[in-house]
Amino acid sequence: MGRYIMGRLVQSLFLLIGVSMLTFAIIQMAPGGFAQMVGENPDATAEDTARLTALWGLDDPIHVQYLRWAAQMVQGNFGNSLAQGRPIAQMIGERLPATIFLNIIGLLLIYVIALPIGIYSAVKQYSKFDHTMTFLAFLGQAMPAFFFAMLLIYYVGMQVEGIPLAGMATIGVEWGEVPFMTWLADRSRYLIMPLSVIVFGGLAGLVRFMRASMLDVIHQDYVRTARAKGLSERVVVFKHTVRNALLPIVTSLGFAFSGLLGGSVVIESIFAWPGVGLLAIQAIFTRDYPVIMAFNLIGSIMLVIGMLVADILYVVVDPRIKY
Repeated sequence: MGRYIMGRLVQSLFLLIGVSMLTFAIIQMAPGGFAQMVGENPDATAEDTARLTALWGLDDPIHVQYLRWAAQMVQGNFGNSLAQGRPIAQMIGERLPATIFLNIIGLLLIYVIALPIGIYSAVKQYSKFDHTMTFLAFLGQAMPAFFFAMLLIYYVGMQVEGIPLAGMATIGVEWGEVPFMTWLADRSRYLIMPLSVIVFGGLAGLVRFMRASMLDVIHQDYVRTARAKGLSERVVVFKHTVRNALLPIVTSLGFAFSGLLGGSVVIESIFAWPGVGLLAIQAIFTRDYPVIMAFNLIGSIMLVIGMLVADILYVVVDPRIKY
């Protein structure tokens, strides 16, 4: 297993290098630039724009800029933001807890709700419950997250008092400064809107995924044998079927882990949630290249870690799998 993990880490290193090169090239090919956007100020001259471009090294060849950025990354230095002049690591560190807080709660709710629904839909195939859940799953996958968010804002947020439309907390309601229940109630109010969008979109795919995986396993010969032995339906489903049906779900868990950082970019932007996703959107609009690269690199690292964890969990779920 140790050799397998080392091999995967080496592969992941080359993967991260490729992703960083591709991302850097795409960013450079985008029209406009940070110096040009600063130069749009009515008081700025062409000389000012050229001076800023040279100051930040944005006039160097693309390979020179990439190698300079990569050298900083190897040293664990994300550099400074062009727009704010602050260390990028500090900016991300300030916003990361908000993103993780939102997405971990959403991820837990998605799996706690979706897995039982998918299992029951497969066991009760073609029942009214199955048809209803399938319809809702297709609806959730077909409806873009931003559209559902707008519907919630109009029909819920603007009609129901006490449900905030933006932000993460009420000013002055901080941990340790107010009673715990007051703090919890305040955070819960701000979580209602973004969590509803995250959970609804995540449930759609996972319910169908779990249902399909269960249906694939539930008709296997060993399941028929278990029933023929006289085992109860509960034992057949939960001991002989669910465990094997969870293998594809473990793979999806790896991708979900990577989404803890950037999976809610759109949602954070709509609801002004002060997380890393909102920071990334602001960096894209201002062409803040170092922040964009740091965001993509961290997201890629989390994806690689998530897939490695998923591979390791395969053995836990199914002992037949060997490395």
